[in-house]
Amino acid sequence: MDITKGLPAIDSHRDLHIWIIENLKMVPVPERAYGNFFEEHCYIILHSLKTTQGASRDLHYWVGKKAGAEAQGAAATFVQHLQEALGGATVQHREVQGHESDCFHSYFHPGVIYRKGGLASALKHVETNMYNIQRLLRIKGRKHVSATEVELCWNSFNKDDIFLLDLGKVMIQWNGPKSSISEKARGLALTCRLQDRERGGRAQISIVDDEVEATDLMEIMEAVLGCRVGNLYAAMPNESINQLQKANVRLYHVYEKGEDLVIQELATRPLTQDLLHEEDCYILDQGGFRIYMWQGRRSSLQERKAAFSRALGFIQAKGYPTHTNVEVVNDGAESAAFKQLFRTWAAEPRGNRSLGGICKLSQVKLDVGKLHSQPELAAQLRMVDDCSGKVEVWCIQDVGRQRVDPRHHGQLYAGNCYLILYTYQKMGQVQYILYLWQGHQATAHKIKALNGNAEELDLVYHGALVQQHVTMGSEPPHLLAIFQGQLVVFQGSFEHNGKGQPASATRLFHLQGTDSYNARAMEVPARASALNSCDIFLLVTGGICYLWFGKGCSGDQREMARMVVTVISEKNKEIVLEGQEPPQFWEALGGRAPYPSSKSLPEDVSSFQPRLFECSSAMGHLVLTEVMFFSQEDLDKYDVMLLDTWQEIFLWLGEAASEQKKEAMAWGQEYLKTHPAGRSQATPIVLVKQGHEPPTFTGWFFTWDPYKWTNNQSYEKVAEDSLGAISTISEITAEVHNFRLTRWPSNGRTGPSALQALKGSQDSSGNELELGPKVGGSSSSSSTNSCHSSPRATISGGLPREQLRHQAAEDLPEGVDPAHKEFYLSDSDFQDIFGKSKEEFYSMAKWKQQQEKKQLGFF
Repeated sequence: MDITKGLPAIDSHRDLHIWIIENLKMVPVPERAYGNFFEEHCYIILHSLKTTQGASRDLHYWVGKKAGAEAQGAAATFVQHLQEALGGATVQHREVQGHESDCFHSYFHPGVIYRKGGLASALKHVETNMYNIQRLLRIKGRKHVSATEVELCWNSFNKDDIFLLDLGKVMIQWNGPKSSISEKARGLALTCRLQDRERGGRAQISIVDDEVEATDLMEIMEAVLGCRVGNLYAAMPNESINQLQKANVRLYHVYEKGEDLVIQELATRPLTQDLLHEEDCYILDQGGFRIYMWQGRRSSLQERKAAFSRALGFIQAKGYPTHTNVEVVNDGAESAAFKQLFRTWAAEPRGNRSLGGICKLSQVKLDVGKLHSQPELAAQLRMVDDCSGKVEVWCIQDVGRQRVDPRHHGQLYAGNCYLILYTYQKMGQVQYILYLWQGHQATAHKIKALNGNAEELDLVYHGALVQQHVTMGSEPPHLLAIFQGQLVVFQGSFEHNGKGQPASATRLFHLQGTDSYNARAMEVPARASALNSCDIFLLVTGGICYLWFGKGCSGDQREMARMVVTVISEKNKEIVLEGQEPPQFWEALGGRAPYPSSKSLPEDVSSFQPRLFECSSAMGHLVLTEVMFFSQEDLDKYDVMLLDTWQEIFLWLGEAASEQKKEAMAWGQEYLKTHPAGRSQATPIVLVKQGHEPPTFTGWFFTWDPYKWTNNQSYEKVAEDSLGAISTISEITAEVHNFRLTRWPSNGRTGPSALQALKGSQDSSGNELELGPKVGGSSSSSSTNSCHSSPRATISGGLPREQLRHQAAEDLPEGVDPAHKEFYLSDSDFQDIFGKSKEEFYSMAKWKQQQEKKQLGFF
């Protein structure tokens, strides 16, 4: 397709379409090549997603680091044409090589590959079963992995990353000594994907975790790359943007005034949705990390066409890097990331949400009978079960915990902290939730003791507790329900010794809720201004209790209030209707005072989609990597993941990351503190460990396999299974040895005179293992020759068998490796003694080689 012709055909049955810009035309990329990007080109990527809320599309244009201006302009034009054809429910993105958005990376598992070259090389993105290849890939990244083709020499290596030496039939993954197990595992996943896609699964994968132990593999690497001189250097640190930087959001109004373009700053964090008007366009700057261009539904076509150019002009004017990500969103089709930059976001038109005067809110009954069969319902309702399980409560006293009498389970005090352990069964397995309840008046000492006692209990239950941190007043529905609607929070603190609550003077309680799943009573200051016409209050005095019904309360509220007041006081209750209060009522509250006559609307969370992030830390600050379109497969045993459902924050700890529990809790708190929308610090934080996920967590995933973790393999096991037979390695190693014995110069280093093709062990496809001309390394002044094969390389030609056979290591000629004495035999002597050629010998299994060497005196 070119600019003057029609749009490309889009298969509605495919989620992902990719085109490369070649000769200013859109050329479709074959599916097997998805994830490969040539640095001299631009690409267009269209991703479509169908959900219960409708279809959404993301349209990206990707710019290679060596792409020309003409190709970039063509890509931007094509994107605009596609946008017009697809309609307004499409989010547009500008991506630059090496700095792509999390959304872009989420399309490509297990990673993306940046390839050298331009038009000629791109015509064939991937050819299966091609073995005549030699390249070096640098693999890096945590959750989003990328592999970049780099120069084929030791200078390209560093201590921190993974490197893949791809030699066609053999793929050697070299793991940097400072790389983590998770990085090694993700690097291996990408290596295996290359093996499947480009070699039909027939290439042999080998891994260098320790150079000393992998002598055969190091010989091959040195044959290709030359001998390494000097020490490896540390990798340059990643340009990670922490959450504190992302919290710095600014909104600008963009409009034309005469012939001038005006960009006027409107507001900073926290932003509100009513700042956006449908006839205008706006730029939202997220700390220079990403630039959003929001287009109102009634903005002009000319303004919409200029969106990218205006965003790029803004980036230039602000002095931001040219690779800064740009996202263009349309009114009514905003991305989840954009919506969460605002304090609130209404899914329905803003004008329909205002309710004046006294409100009567419709209440939704919880259908708890379906929770086990429908985990997605459990997640949305925040209920793990019907609350029929076992409840145990402890009050934190000094540094210990004191068990609370079951008769007082629902009676908590604002100056105390409590541990509430709930035990239930799911699929025949015993499950636990430990609520860590923290009163508003609790001291730092009690809060510290609360966390310490929670850890002690977790040890008692062998790490099986799901820990949910709850702040007074923000109790989740399940915690309210296990107290059967009779949760009462008193002011002050109290020693729970079974003697009941202490005597008090006048007290006022705010009674909220319509059933046992959402009811609670909170003690509030005993003054008239604390009343609200939409709710019910209990006023306790020395002689009588007044049950006050506001004009806006419902019948369900009144029914529930009559049940909970018996927990607060056994005195007789006098029902008082708003407007008919006796003088004694106002005297007890200190006199009349104005109070609200309407209730604030509950937060609209329907438009906030759950978001999953991988957590890490840089320079002491939280760094998040988002995983879009997430599934259970995105949870790795080495990860700490944060799932934000807006009403709760889940922190998931992989099996191998359990020691990061304290760090994870701090990350959850930092996430709320630095969130651009100004999130409540009282939002519950739930700590979930791998294998102990409650339905309130699993229900946010499209599918969940409860047995997945039982078959979870370690990196070491996956690596072992990926290696396969060693015949190819042995063949190539033998050829390397023969080449060195007969052709290398006596100084033991590769050089121009040694540049020859090593053939014979490769198949008929024409693959050649080329011995490397380069002797690369770091610029360290204390360089030493680290080539593993240098002792053998000093021997030119074969040695007499008498000098090698049955000889101790100290009696061998200088330069002979005692572990490989047979290498130094001439071909004829080797054939005579072993009864086979060197090629045949080295194609045998290692244990067989060792056995023959012992029998023949060469071990």
